[in-house]
Amino acid sequence: MKTTSIRLSIAMAILLGIYSCKKGEATATELADYSATDSASVISSDSISSVATMKVKDKQFIKTADVNMEVKDIYDATVSIEKSVQELGGFVTHSNLKSNVISEDTYNTSNVEAILVKKYQSENTMQVRIPTARLGELLNLINDKKLFLNSRSIDAEDVTSSIKYAELEGKRIKKTGENISQLKTNKDKVKLDDENMSENNQQQLANMDVTDNLKYSTVDIYIKEPKVRIAEIAITNTKIIDDKYKFNVIYSAKSAFVEGYYLTQKIVVGLIVIWPILLIGAAVLFFYKKRKSAKNKEKSIPEL
Repeated sequence: MKTTSIRLSIAMAILLGIYSCKKGEATATELADYSATDSASVISSDSISSVATMKVKDKQFIKTADVNMEVKDIYDATVSIEKSVQELGGFVTHSNLKSNVISEDTYNTSNVEAILVKKYQSENTMQVRIPTARLGELLNLINDKKLFLNSRSIDAEDVTSSIKYAELEGKRIKKTGENISQLKTNKDKVKLDDENMSENNQQQLANMDVTDNLKYSTVDIYIKEPKVRIAEIAITNTKIIDDKYKFNVIYSAKSAFVEGYYLTQKIVVGLIVIWPILLIGAAVLFFYKKRKSAKNKEKSIPEL
């Protein structure tokens, strides 16, 4: 009996020791996770929002960012940002670099040469996808290119409950499919099976979208140059060419003669087309003059 009690005590001590070790390991892991999160937040707090690197246990976030800033050189900034995105494992989904022309004037420098002076301002609208774990790094790199920050927003949408709901919906759809398979084959079963498969496909597509958005953050970037640039472009002096061929007397006279000839033809053809109207008009005029002449004769005869 005493031996049994000793054995039980030893076993209990061993179990307690194992449990204490495991509990200690779990606590250490949790603290390491939280400390890593806290340290990341501290490191990034001076340059970017902690939202970009935020980690919360048992939570899933879809992160997005929007940056609007002014840069020294739009082209260099664009190339640098695109290169940084690729190096961080991301990719560019949209980049629209353009120059808005404010004014343009042409100045003639000789009889054949001229200078086109354009005043313009450049801008670029970009959208990039970056691994969520490296969102903070990208925002730091973008921040280094700014001359002036107009605005910056970082959002972290908590989709934990949505993911859990998607899992439950997947189980429901699977259970519905099993119930449908047990039905007798007829038109209604085919229809139900088709609808269930369609719902399952939509659910899988939604799950893939959420997974992709969790893995990659979307960053919208708008950059522009604060100053107006000037471009001087060598072109041909077109004024002297315009003056040279502006008016040619011989050609203009010949063209006018030809146009007059064709106009005469059109008038003759037009008169032929309306010959019935002309004939009726001539007959009316003839009878009108004849009647007027008869009246004049009657007036000229003296009364007896």
